[in-house]
Amino acid sequence: MSLRLSTVILPYRRWSEGGRAAWQRAEQLGFHTAYTYDHLSWRTFRDGPWFGAVPTLTAAAAVTDRLRLGTLVTSPNFRHPVTLAKELISLDDISGGRVTLGVGAGGTGFDATALGQEPWTPRERADRFAEFVPLLDRLLTEDSVSYEGDFYAAHEARNIPGCVQRPRLPFAVAATGPRGLRLAARHGQAWVTTGDPKLYENGTPEQSIQAIRGQVEKLADACAEIGRDTKEIDKILLTGFTPDRARPLESLDAFVDFAGRHRELGFTEIVIHWPIPDSDFAADEKVFEQIAMEAPAQLR
Repeated sequence: MSLRLSTVILPYRRWSEGGRAAWQRAEQLGFHTAYTYDHLSWRTFRDGPWFGAVPTLTAAAAVTDRLRLGTLVTSPNFRHPVTLAKELISLDDISGGRVTLGVGAGGTGFDATALGQEPWTPRERADRFAEFVPLLDRLLTEDSVSYEGDFYAAHEARNIPGCVQRPRLPFAVAATGPRGLRLAARHGQAWVTTGDPKLYENGTPEQSIQAIRGQVEKLADACAEIGRDTKEIDKILLTGFTPDRARPLESLDAFVDFAGRHRELGFTEIVIHWPIPDSDFAADEKVFEQIAMEAPAQLR
């Protein structure tokens, strides 16, 4: 199977000042999917411009024709399944069925407290995620949903006509722990990882490969528990958070080597960040475009 190449375009630019151009260029370069982060603000970008994911993706859908679009990732930190489902169905319709929902449990960043709540513990994030994903699944596949859970409720929530993609738009579930991997196995059309965060500062690329291999094996175990073939689930690596950091984007050869080693682990899609000057995602734009145009052919 050919390895798909996708990108993440962070929503930090005004639409009229480079925002629109990036999404259109992503389509021209042949990326499979262009994702954006679904945060209220994020890390070093907190005190600068940052725009909403769903409006950004809606605008991107209007100025592209073939490019798939998605979040990487949406979380329960400030989302409710009922309102999110309505937005996703609308976005899927506007895009003509080109949307993938990346979804994860969320973390302890700014989103975790922006609505005035105390940060949830890791266990509570996992508990909420375990309720969030199945309810969202129902909301996107059933015309009317009523539900009363520990964290979320829906009362005759209507979602007609449903998604363009049937039975619903695909979920790409970000997970590394056992509960999250079980959710990915049961509800995901894809699984997402960034590697092992404990290795980012002091680990080696070889240690990262071993850790990710272990994650892939645990996903396979979660699939086996429910009788699902793990080959049915796409495996997505979001780059930039392994010990390799930005090195794969230093040259075409460096990227092909990096991507090839991860394809051997079973990955079907590699996601690279659109270059942002003076940030952790700084990269040579000419090399980035060369990778976009030439790497997929070398990874078939």
